[in-house]
Amino acid sequence: MQTREKHCWDAGVCSKWGFCLVLWGSAPGPRSGGRCACAVANPRVYLSLPLPPSRPWEQLGGACLLGIGVWVMVDPTGFREIVAANPLLITGAYILLAMGGLLFLLGFLGCCGAVRENKCLLLFFFLFILIIFLAELSAAILAFIFRENLTRESFTKELTKHYQGNNDTDVFSATWNSVMITFGCCGVNGPEDFRFASVFRLLTTGSDEVPEACCRREPQTRDGVLLSREECLLGRDLFVNKQGCYTVILNTFETYVYLAGALAIGVLAIELFAMIFAMCLFRGIQ
Repeated sequence: MQTREKHCWDAGVCSKWGFCLVLWGSAPGPRSGGRCACAVANPRVYLSLPLPPSRPWEQLGGACLLGIGVWVMVDPTGFREIVAANPLLITGAYILLAMGGLLFLLGFLGCCGAVRENKCLLLFFFLFILIIFLAELSAAILAFIFRENLTRESFTKELTKHYQGNNDTDVFSATWNSVMITFGCCGVNGPEDFRFASVFRLLTTGSDEVPEACCRREPQTRDGVLLSREECLLGRDLFVNKQGCYTVILNTFETYVYLAGALAIGVLAIELFAMIFAMCLFRGIQ
C-alpha cells in the first residue's frame, strides 16, 4: 500500500482520460489501464472511475448556438421577419452565429490539448471559453436591461416615425410589409396606427387610410390576390386586417422562448463544465 501511495499524483489526475474521485482522507492512486484508483487512508478502499476518451461538450454547445442563429435567420414560418423588424433582435441573431461558430472551433482546440497533454493549449482553451462565458452572461444582462426596446410603445414609435408604405427600397418599410402580409396583421396595435404615421401620411397625401400590406388577401397563397384594393385603402373594415402585429409577434415569441431559455442554460452549463475539466487536466499534466 505504501508503494501505491508513493506513486500517487498530487493533482488527482492519474491517466490521460481519467481523474480520481478524492474522498476525505484519500490520496490519488497510480495509473491503472486508463482508470484511476484512489487509495483511501482509513478504511483502505479503491475506487475505479473511467472517463470517455473524447470531449464533445464544447462542440455540442457551439452547435446549439450555431443552430439557433441559423434557424432564426432562415426560418420559413415568418420568425425571421419578426427579428428583422427590430435591429436589437437581428444583432442578437448575428451574435449567436458568431459565438456558436467560435465555440465549435474551440472544442477542437480543447481536444487537441487533451490528447497531446499540452498545457499551453489547455490554458488557451480555458481562457477563451471563460471569455465566451462572460460575454454570453453580459449579453443576457444587456438583454434584460434593454428589454424596454421590445415593448409595444417602442414598436409603435418606430413605426409611426419611419414607415414609408410600399417603398420596397427602404429596409424598415419592406420588413414591416413582410410581417403584415405573412401574419395577416396591420400595424403594431391595428389600422389606427397609420392615422398618426407622419411619414406614411405625408407620402400618400392622406388619400390612403392604411397601406396595401394591411389588406386582406385570398388565403391560398402568402402573397395572394387582394380581396379589394380600393375598398381596403379607404379603410373599409371587411377588407382590412384588424389584428395588430404586436400580439402576433408576442404569441410567436412565447412559442419559442422556453426552448431558447433551456438551450441557453444548457450551453452555459456545458461551458462551465468544460472550463472545470480543462483546468483539472491542466493541473494533472506533469
